[in-house]
Amino acid sequence: MALPPSPPDAATAPVIRMQGICTRFGDKVVHDQLDLEVRKGEIFALVGGSGSGKSTLLREMILLQRPDAGTVNVLGLDLHTANAAQALALRLRFGVLFQQGGLFGSLTVLENVGLPLREHRKLPSEEIDAIAARKIALSGLPPEAGAQYPASLSGGMLKRAALARALALDPELLFLDEPTAGLDPASADGLDLLIQQLQGEQGLTVVMVTHDLDLLWHAADRVAVLADGRVQGLGSMQELSTLLQPAVQTFFTGPRAQAAQQQYQQPPYPTGDSTWKPR
Repeated sequence: MALPPSPPDAATAPVIRMQGICTRFGDKVVHDQLDLEVRKGEIFALVGGSGSGKSTLLREMILLQRPDAGTVNVLGLDLHTANAAQALALRLRFGVLFQQGGLFGSLTVLENVGLPLREHRKLPSEEIDAIAARKIALSGLPPEAGAQYPASLSGGMLKRAALARALALDPELLFLDEPTAGLDPASADGLDLLIQQLQGEQGLTVVMVTHDLDLLWHAADRVAVLADGRVQGLGSMQELSTLLQPAVQTFFTGPRAQAAQQQYQQPPYPTGDSTWKPR
């Protein structure tokens, strides 16, 4: 008699599994039987042209949208069958950096970062402020940034402040929606390094949507290329460079793509960090 299959090893099981995902907006099919898995501890990137459904896929992972068909499992929870209490418990296990930051303009950076703690942790106000200050420091901002309001921050500082808030509850999963969009090259390079540092030191699993070719080459462990409703290519940028699908080759042709690839192949990292090595 055949033995029943062994349960999946929690250490190697995907932290996100999407199977048979179908998503439509009216007559437009965005996802068509799409399958995707994200491994624990990796930096995973979603890329694709406009309308390919990458941001929609991210929203389906973080419970902001439900696909028309298929299953989404995050950290062992089936999102289709999860009740309200289970969904809330799951949300507390991940952090999200939205493209525009999403900070409250009427609150200081310190108050913004401390807000999730005030809502979900029964801690004294002084302890919340201390934790928020540590997260601000972790994001690379100076201590005095905590007293500033979002409107007074540069684009790079705003992204870091929003990242500090995403880290407030010590998440297992970190979702980043276009983290370097709108930043100057120096600020984008600094954020690239910060994402890698946080992933390494905090043991995070990072899922990001990005068009930043430098970020893809220097930070992403694996990249999923979306087109025509499905994943057209999956692997490291080096692995994807060998695929011939037109949707994949878009990221390897043209001056910007070639410059990013050449920069990756010529360490050290442009910021001059001598400890950095290409993956």
